Amino acid sequence: MKKLELLAPAKNLECGIAAVDHGADAVYIGAPRHGARVAVSNSIDDIRQLCQYAHQFGVKIYATVNTILYDSELSATESMIHDLYEAGVDAILVQDMAILRMNLPPIALHASTQTDNRTARKVRWLRDAGFERVVLARELSASEIAEIHREVPDVPLEVFVHGALCVSYSGLCYASQHCFQRSANRGACAQFCRMKFDLIDADGREIEHQRHLLSLRDLNQLNHLEELVEAGATSFKIEGRLKDVTYVKNVTAAYSQQLNEIVRRHPDRYCRASRGRVSYDFTPDLRKTFNRGFTTYFLNGRQPEIYSPDTPKAMGEYVGKVKELRSGSFNVATTASFANGDGLCFINEEHELVGFRVNRAEGNRLFPHQMPSGLHPGTALYRNSDQEFERRLSRVSAERKIPVVMHLDVTADGFRLSAEGVSVSVECSHQQAEKPQRDNIIRQLSKLGGTPYECSGVELPDGFNYFIPSSLLSDMRRRLVTALGLESSWLHPQAHRVSSSSPSSSLEPYDYPYLYNIANRQACEFYGVSQPTAYELHGGKGPLMQCRHCLRYAMGYCVKHGGKRPQWHEPLSLRLGDGRTFRLEFDCKKCQMNVYAEK
Repeated sequence: MKKLELLAPAKNLECGIAAVDHGADAVYIGAPRHGARVAVSNSIDDIRQLCQYAHQFGVKIYATVNTILYDSELSATESMIHDLYEAGVDAILVQDMAILRMNLPPIALHASTQTDNRTARKVRWLRDAGFERVVLARELSASEIAEIHREVPDVPLEVFVHGALCVSYSGLCYASQHCFQRSANRGACAQFCRMKFDLIDADGREIEHQRHLLSLRDLNQLNHLEELVEAGATSFKIEGRLKDVTYVKNVTAAYSQQLNEIVRRHPDRYCRASRGRVSYDFTPDLRKTFNRGFTTYFLNGRQPEIYSPDTPKAMGEYVGKVKELRSGSFNVATTASFANGDGLCFINEEHELVGFRVNRAEGNRLFPHQMPSGLHPGTALYRNSDQEFERRLSRVSAERKIPVVMHLDVTADGFRLSAEGVSVSVECSHQQAEKPQRDNIIRQLSKLGGTPYECSGVELPDGFNYFIPSSLLSDMRRRLVTALGLESSWLHPQAHRVSSSSPSSSLEPYDYPYLYNIANRQACEFYGVSQPTAYELHGGKGPLMQCRHCLRYAMGYCVKHGGKRPQWHEPLSLRLGDGRTFRLEFDCKKCQMNVYAEK
């Protein structure tokens, strides 16, 4: 039976516990250093606490150690990985191949999407190097994922299903380093792709003025999970280690319920990868947490409207159109309800996002603190901050319990209580009860509050009518809960120790040496090269970005896909507000757009 894993993000311990409570089968969290998000590192003690909490439910914890490393950092990183292993971490996500040359504990290694995993050849190479799982590039379609699975069926495949999208293939973006000396491969991305650009042609003619031409919408595969399951993916990853706890709660709950529905329809084929049943105090709604508008990206091949040129900020949910304005207020043609403090926004005629707060809501008549300029009848409104929804999620909003059926049996000298194959016994005389005991027995044995378990039933032998003191029943229940915890105690999985040799399969070559992201001597030894070639150390003459997103296509000028023939003269360039320009190369053979720094 195929186990399906929902993998949720955690920027800290609170988010990690919330992810477990709301239905995650695994959680990924930043290590103390080198976790690809410098702003969200976590202490070993916090990671240990998260492991202890999660493992009660069979939920796994993965720590991200997925930046490139410098020589001065290798020894401390090796020591940190041992600390993570001792804390209970189930696997680490890795980008730098130096880690494969280290003296590691037997911890599982997952190849981060930062290692640019878009072909079966690359996945096979990573398997041969010693990785137990590969995180695929976000740009892959369901059919491309299926092809990789057919060719390398023994490698578990992890795919992103929700959240922010990088416009460049992950691991191959050097724009932030080039422009701001902040390396994306070192966890310090400055979000070059969310900036405004002019689009100009070879004659200097401006085609677009100050638009967010590289800013993608957010991924949302909620209604396409089964396609990804059938393609061969086993882990479904939510992006968001910079997001707050309400995002984690809402998105995790939505995807967990959807996976449960797939399992319900196919109980003979699929099951969840962890234990426990979650009850929710709210209805998940992905529109109500941070999003730039949604896309399924390349799930079914190239499609329009994957980017958001007007704004890189959260749009939220569409709530209706402005109907009529008065002095200090306006009303909305909508079925939505509003609350004081809601955040609303709209795109004005200059293609700018304008946001404002609702000071007072009286039905569908809204009184902003200050009337925004540019608002007029017919304007489409979006809500990017729902106060009522946020209040609901700020409280305890889910509870996760492991259902157990308790069996009470008679022994030669007393009674035995068992559940899940674990039992405890007590010596007690077999005294016939004067009154029926069933209700009291069920009541005493069902008191599992404060434990990971809930009693889903108590089974007694036919004709059972013995008197057992309530104190004895309570003692048996407590000892059984302890025994259940010991029985399900987490043990380190015996991951295969990674070989220090290079993989047997061949790696597809890159056109430019810096694309291998070799930044230290151990990675040099792994690849068999004489010196580091990383862009962060030496720069490079190749592309700063390699993108499947294509502006020709997005603007309707890709002849290959039925677009009209452009009137501009190429090459096209992107120009920042400070005048720096970046040449675009359209590699139609690869169906790819490359971004180069102008000299």
